Amino acid sequence: MNRAMDWISVPLSYPFMQRALIVAVLVGAVCAVLSCYLVLKGWSLMGDAVSHAVLPGIVIAYAIGLPLALGAFVAGLACALFTGYLKENSRVKTDQHLNHILFGNMLGVTVRDLVETGIIAGMTLLAVLAKRRDLLLYCFDANHARVIGLPVRVLHYGLLIFLSLTIVASLKAVGIILVIAMLVAPGAIAYLLTDSFERMLIIAAATAIGSSALGTIVSFHIDGATGACIVLIQMAVFLLAFVLAPKRGLLAARRQRRAVSEGALPLLDASTPTR
Repeated sequence: MNRAMDWISVPLSYPFMQRALIVAVLVGAVCAVLSCYLVLKGWSLMGDAVSHAVLPGIVIAYAIGLPLALGAFVAGLACALFTGYLKENSRVKTDQHLNHILFGNMLGVTVRDLVETGIIAGMTLLAVLAKRRDLLLYCFDANHARVIGLPVRVLHYGLLIFLSLTIVASLKAVGIILVIAMLVAPGAIAYLLTDSFERMLIIAAATAIGSSALGTIVSFHIDGATGACIVLIQMAVFLLAFVLAPKRGLLAARRQRRAVSEGALPLLDASTPTR
């Protein structure tokens, strides 16, 4: 028991590990909530597009001496809005050291970085949760949302803006490349495990925050990259859910097919979370 406590307490005795843990939890929470909407909307790869699009903005901001976060946000926002415009108006479909922006440097997060990430992540998280029901209806049926009077265009571009803000908040922690996984994995895991959207949010958040905390501690003990450790843990959880999920898991699908072939029950299609 003491060894287990030491395994956790020793890393957290260092200020840089305390900052890393806090920023990991912040990034994990906001990525998890947004991930649920991206998975349901079918925009999982939108995070890939926007996260890569922020790089030119970062380079330009770095070259002219502006804050990197400002360049990232402007470039990411421009990409998100332009992509959203193309989707609505054309046949095109969506589907410091600059190396730190690519791969993240969670253990090098400063107090200023922590405050910056906390403000962006906190505002984004509160905004998404405040409009969670409107966003949910928009993700499922934009036409119905329009009929009942919801501002569908505002929700459409708002979701893209939230995505841009989330990527900006995550840059220093996990980098452009790994944030893609953090924007997909929690929502995908929760989607496999529940039919309720409220529970989906809770499961995604618990998965992301838990893996972020565990990955940060593990990275200290193995002297590994923190962002990569977090993503690998999330991938392991996803594989477990993919195989063992009671309704949508691989084993459950095999049992259902076997029962259908034996005539024991009709073939059922697992429904999308709706509540």
